[in-house]
Amino acid sequence: MSAGEIFWDVVPYVTLAIVAVGTWWRYRYDKFGWTTRSSQLYEARLLRIASPMFHFGILVVIVGHVIGLVIPQSWTDAVGLSQHAYHVQAITLGTIAGVSTLVGISLLVYRRRTSGPVFSATTLNDKVMYVVLVAAIVAGLATTLMGSGVVGEEHNYRETVSPWFRSIWVLQPRGDLMVEAPFSFQLHALIGLVLFAIWPFTRLVHAFSAPVGYLFRPYIVYRSRDEAPPGRLVGSEPRRRGW
Repeated sequence: MSAGEIFWDVVPYVTLAIVAVGTWWRYRYDKFGWTTRSSQLYEARLLRIASPMFHFGILVVIVGHVIGLVIPQSWTDAVGLSQHAYHVQAITLGTIAGVSTLVGISLLVYRRRTSGPVFSATTLNDKVMYVVLVAAIVAGLATTLMGSGVVGEEHNYRETVSPWFRSIWVLQPRGDLMVEAPFSFQLHALIGLVLFAIWPFTRLVHAFSAPVGYLFRPYIVYRSRDEAPPGRLVGSEPRRRGW
């Protein structure tokens, strides 16, 4: 077994261990730091543009990675989706999502660098996180173009990277498959592992506590001021003389 195979067999489990222990440690000893550390009060104009672009793009990127890495090629072949059609949709959606994410995070970085109060609130962890995140996005766009044959020779990552990814979760790692993948895919995977390793120690940890229940909460019913009884303010008790 080569050093490369051992690396791709072992490092994913080291990363998972760091994520698990780091998340537990952060929740146990830094609950008050488990936050996005929002800087909206300092600057909101750029944030209103950049944040939706980044979150929309990253959501599509995550869904695309789940589909590409988890669903075997045999399944898409069985439903009649050809390899060419799969690549076309992957390039189209991946490029749109990747560009949206890159533009969004570029604006966020520009905002942090040019807005004094926001820059002052930026920690070293934030700076490292931004560097790794931008590198992951750029590498992802590059592999999308290279793997599809738009740039360089086409490579079907669902025969190498995807089986390797699935093998990790069934505790039968196939590092030899990653060794066969082009360097661009190996680099993208390595940056992704680094990103997940630092995830619990940055503001990205707030993704683990996203308010999903907010989407399904019951409506809050408000009464208009015209419907309120005389002498009573909506949402408050009537004030009495001498209070």
